[in-house]
Amino acid sequence: MKGNNPALRDQAIGCETAVAHVERPGGGRLTLADLPLPDTKRWVIRRKAEIVAAISGGLLSLEEACSRYNLSPAEILSWQRCIDRFGVAGLRTTWTQIYRGRRARAKYRTEYRNYTTSPVERG
Repeated sequence: MKGNNPALRDQAIGCETAVAHVERPGGGRLTLADLPLPDTKRWVIRRKAEIVAAISGGLLSLEEACSRYNLSPAEILSWQRCIDRFGVAGLRTTWTQIYRGRRARAKYRTEYRNYTTSPVERG
C-alpha cells in the first residue's frame, strides 16, 4: 500500500490490509493466517466471532469476507447484531432459535387474542 492515505486504504490491491492483527475474541492476536479456511462449511461460534472481529478491527473488509467465505453481507451482519445484543453466546444456533421462537410465540398470542375477542371488545 502506498503512503498512509486512508482514502487509498480501501483501494488496496489483493489481500493487503491496513492492520497486521486484531484482538481475538477471548484474548490473543488474530491475523489473516489465523482466520478460518476459505472452504469452511461448518460455522461454529468461534469462527463466526473471529470473522466479525477481523472485519470490525480492519483486518478484513466485509466484501473480502463475503467473497472469501461465500457468505452474504446480511449473514455476517446478523452475526455482528447477535454479538452486540447477546454477546458471543448469541451466535449459537439454538439461541437464535430461542429468540426467534419467543417473537413467534408473542405474535401468535397477539393474533390469537385478537381472534378470540369479540369485535366490541376490540374497539
